[in-house]
Amino acid sequence: MPRTAPLVYTPGHHPKSEAWILPRGPALLRRGKLIVVEGIDGSGKSTQIKLLHKWLEAHGHQVVFTEWNSSDLVRQATKRGKKKNLLTPTTFSLLHATDFADRLTYRIIPYLKSGMTVLADRYIYTAFARDIARGVDPRWVRDLYGFAVQPDAIFYFRVPIDVAVGRIVGSRAKIKFYEAGMDLRLSPEPVESFRLFQGRVLDEYDRLAVEYGFQVIDGTKPIDTQQQQVRSKVSRLYSQQAAEA
Repeated sequence: MPRTAPLVYTPGHHPKSEAWILPRGPALLRRGKLIVVEGIDGSGKSTQIKLLHKWLEAHGHQVVFTEWNSSDLVRQATKRGKKKNLLTPTTFSLLHATDFADRLTYRIIPYLKSGMTVLADRYIYTAFARDIARGVDPRWVRDLYGFAVQPDAIFYFRVPIDVAVGRIVGSRAKIKFYEAGMDLRLSPEPVESFRLFQGRVLDEYDRLAVEYGFQVIDGTKPIDTQQQQVRSKVSRLYSQQAAEA
């Protein structure tokens, strides 16, 4: 029977015999590179992608940046839904998929075709990790993003949950409602809810890292050390492209 809506799903329980492979996109005829960063909130990934952006431009690469949940098409709808606490896990998932589809069409694919490098602060793996942590069925989420282009590199900045909590609490006056998973009613206390929800997300990311071959970076190391690791791997990516040209 065809699945038309998410089924109830218990985070942590995954199908064992099925794999989801994203198309690299021969029909896309792309010449550019798609580089993605992932990680839980407080992982430091945004700092790293900004540093990488500057470094690539300094070395003559044409670079475009895109980030999660930034499409004008659904931004206001998402904002209104969050403000009134109206978003169910399924609604949240569909809104983010719409946002992604719009950005893929207008902010990613055209630039890849023109030979530019696209840097994405979060990609479909954010949806996989967060939506599954909220109880959405893994197959349904992956099917929802079946049109996505496979990245050339996925950097996963991994930090323990206590480190992430410390960074968020130390840098923000207030933790956001959905960021903390308060909609799931895991705890009435925002910091503890954040810890529990992001802990779920972290577990999903660790599974995705194996499934999709993420390049794992220790997010607790000094910023410069992390950046050097990223640059080294990206340099090899471009060297490989030059050798194949």
